[in-house]
Amino acid sequence: MRGFRIAAHGGPEALEWKELPTPEPGPGEVRVAVRACALNRLDLWVRDGVPGHEFPLPLVPGSEIAGEVDAVGSGVEAVEPGTPTLVAPAVSCGHCARCVSGEDHLCRGYGILGEHRNGGYAEYVVVPRRNVLPLPRGLSYVEAAATPLVFLTAWHMLIARAKLARGEDVLIHAAGSGVSSAALQIARLLGARRIVATAGSDEKLARARELGATHTVNYRQADFAAAAREATGGKGVEVVVDHVGGEVFERSLEALAWAGRIVLCGATAGHEATINLRAVFFKSLSILGSTMGSLGELHRVVGLLDRGELEPVVDRTFPLERAAEAQEALAAREQFGKIVLTVGDPEAAHRVPRPREES
Repeated sequence: MRGFRIAAHGGPEALEWKELPTPEPGPGEVRVAVRACALNRLDLWVRDGVPGHEFPLPLVPGSEIAGEVDAVGSGVEAVEPGTPTLVAPAVSCGHCARCVSGEDHLCRGYGILGEHRNGGYAEYVVVPRRNVLPLPRGLSYVEAAATPLVFLTAWHMLIARAKLARGEDVLIHAAGSGVSSAALQIARLLGARRIVATAGSDEKLARARELGATHTVNYRQADFAAAAREATGGKGVEVVVDHVGGEVFERSLEALAWAGRIVLCGATAGHEATINLRAVFFKSLSILGSTMGSLGELHRVVGLLDRGELEPVVDRTFPLERAAEAQEALAAREQFGKIVLTVGDPEAAHRVPRPREES
């Protein structure tokens, strides 16, 4: 098969376009013919390297995958070759106390496709049977690939960690990102009263309002913390969704209401921050870390996508062969929503498969 492999960290040149061995599914595994693979900031970290973190190189990147079942290993039931599928973006041991309790994202053996094992920047990928989910009805492979990691992350942040309740107010940073464009929709679905979104351009803010934002702030022109307090009558928001970190995280504490919660899933602008601890204890604030989510949560997200209650946000597509160019577009923060690679025939990747039969 053809695909990209990273053998050593570096810039765009670290993506090596190679003839790779076609993976064979082992017992309990499924081989998926990749039709589309969405990009994530994680792809850049894998390519560039992260100080103090060791990636299992050589590695095929790519975490968000949609395609068709191509072959199955021994013991695999209830899935046939040719079945359109959305691939769950992470694996776990499946048998520890965390896994059997539905907290597989906390398994000591948890790993993300494209970070801990080969991912979707190739024509085929092999995953455990439990990672093969039905492709949501009405979605093309490109649209489906734009959903699993970002919607799962946003769902877990808002529901499992921050426990956003109907009628509460929320501030969502960097509305043009994949996670935040998903979080806007989920906050609206949960019945948030006021949804304040930040972005660096008026065009992105207009798109954020289409997804559910009730108030928007261009962070290049205004103080988002003051704007959030103003939007809520001086109270502040109950929940902040942040994956920017650094100074944005510090300033977000000022936007929180009493007993407010800030939930953090990344730190793209800086992994260190200075915190006013007096404000934390005096206002009973909560600082919550969040990474990914459980497979069960992803099944619920797929159900909402299936019913059209959540919608993928695709900015643009590139053929797989232009993955380095696509990554540079991601690094430049040019997009609103997801950048997606098409694998093989682009028309097939954009096609909506025939709806599966009701079970």
